[in-house]
Amino acid sequence: MARQGLTVVPPAFEAEALAALDSLYRAALRLTRVPADAEDLVQETYLKAFRSADRFQPGTNLRAWLFTILHNTALNRARDRARDTVAVDSEVVERAADAPPPGSLGGVADTPESLLIRDTLAPELQAAIDALPEAFRQAVWLRDVEEFSYAEIAAMLSIPIGTVMSRISRGRHMLFERLNHLRPVNA
Repeated sequence: MARQGLTVVPPAFEAEALAALDSLYRAALRLTRVPADAEDLVQETYLKAFRSADRFQPGTNLRAWLFTILHNTALNRARDRARDTVAVDSEVVERAADAPPPGSLGGVADTPESLLIRDTLAPELQAAIDALPEAFRQAVWLRDVEEFSYAEIAAMLSIPIGTVMSRISRGRHMLFERLNHLRPVNA
């Protein structure tokens, strides 16, 4: 018997939703670039999804539905952060400027997940993807790594399908140009 206010999540829904955990985390890490923030974003995504499980349309793409929740949650968080006042501590800023970059020996340790993702992509490709502007990086990642359709990406990002196609095309072109400059020139 379900308590008042609690949603009973069907076991099949739960199993399929949890199967998307790794890909949701990778997408969250791409969006936030901070492992702890990515974990929080994924946790909030699952919380919202499980609370709304009764509104999910069986027979549709659950993974795409979860990614839509993830992206909308990330956008809402970004909007909320933009409204927050910023207090600047000049000592902290000076220490941060003198600190080694993250991932270096003196920086914050990477999580096993971020190390695995970095190891699976060539360093040049990883750097090229990281250098893409956010909108292009999101679209290319969702299409080429997560293998969502253009229509699914458009729904997730709440943009027209033509914009998705344009961002993917331009993002791939930027990647090609950046990687092409890294290739040695044969004499």
